[in-house]
Amino acid sequence: MKKLLSISAIALAATAGAAAAQDVSACIITKTDTNPFFVKMREGAEAKAKELGITLNSYAGKVDGDNETQVAAIETCIANGAKGILITASSTSAIVPVVQQARDAGILVIALDTPLDPIDAADMTFATDNFLAGELIGKWTLAKLGDAAADAKIAMLDLDVSQPTVGVLRDQGFLQGFGIDLGDPNRWGDETDPRVVGHDVTQGNEEGGRKAMENLLASDPMINVVYTINEPAAAGAYEALKAIGRENDVLIVSVDGGCPGVQNVADGVIGATSQQYPLLMASKGIEAIAAFAKDGTKPEATEGKNFFDTGVTLVTDEPVDGVESISVEEGQKLCWG
Repeated sequence: MKKLLSISAIALAATAGAAAAQDVSACIITKTDTNPFFVKMREGAEAKAKELGITLNSYAGKVDGDNETQVAAIETCIANGAKGILITASSTSAIVPVVQQARDAGILVIALDTPLDPIDAADMTFATDNFLAGELIGKWTLAKLGDAAADAKIAMLDLDVSQPTVGVLRDQGFLQGFGIDLGDPNRWGDETDPRVVGHDVTQGNEEGGRKAMENLLASDPMINVVYTINEPAAAGAYEALKAIGRENDVLIVSVDGGCPGVQNVADGVIGATSQQYPLLMASKGIEAIAAFAKDGTKPEATEGKNFFDTGVTLVTDEPVDGVESISVEEGQKLCWG
């Protein structure tokens, strides 16, 4: 099993007493407050903030893609004198002007999971290598299909139309892992390989996954591989396939590795998923804010990358040669830790 990366590059000398003495406050702003991924992220931030004596205020968009509410949240954090902001941005470029206002006010801004566009619009990004997450499930799918991969019919269930985003990274990683030539790696939908039936958007939820799957099945009812942006979308795709009696002959792969998603791997709904660690992203983000509040120390990127990599691991009970993975049992112990 891979070890999660430590945060040795960040000064972690901040203590609960030191943080409390400075009356440090911070904000966490997620895309929504209902997606289990963001719920776990918020839990990680809250636990670490309590440990370090930091006052944490939580905000969220009403739905995935709600930039306006996130802008208002940052403005509130600025007005309240927050020392740091953790954000998973719904719009990676539209949020940048208000993020710059926060940084100009002396606030440390850390993007969680989703890099801003450009990535250096935030002081640092704490995230999964989302391209690698997609690449792992792409390589696994290619090996799982074997010779049948040459005739695959692939449905791509993405997040939304905003590009570039974390969804583009996962999408393009999957295609590269599967051996499909990319067009512009910063966009999805411009590849020319005939095995790709099409793309549709899900908003990262179950209902969106079901509708997107129905739309793509209308284009080609013989789809046999489904890539999904996350596990709620995968669950919706499965329901659409089940409605036409094809749930057992289509291979679904996904990204997130949350406890419900790993259970879906165990139940055969998903063949493999790339597990990421949102609780770790958030807790390390709070530690970084504590260090910044103490002496102005800013977090550093993982060597060779332009972000701090919190790790990714493939979870499946059907391992293949050449693709490192862990079992469902191991994944259940680690889910979103």
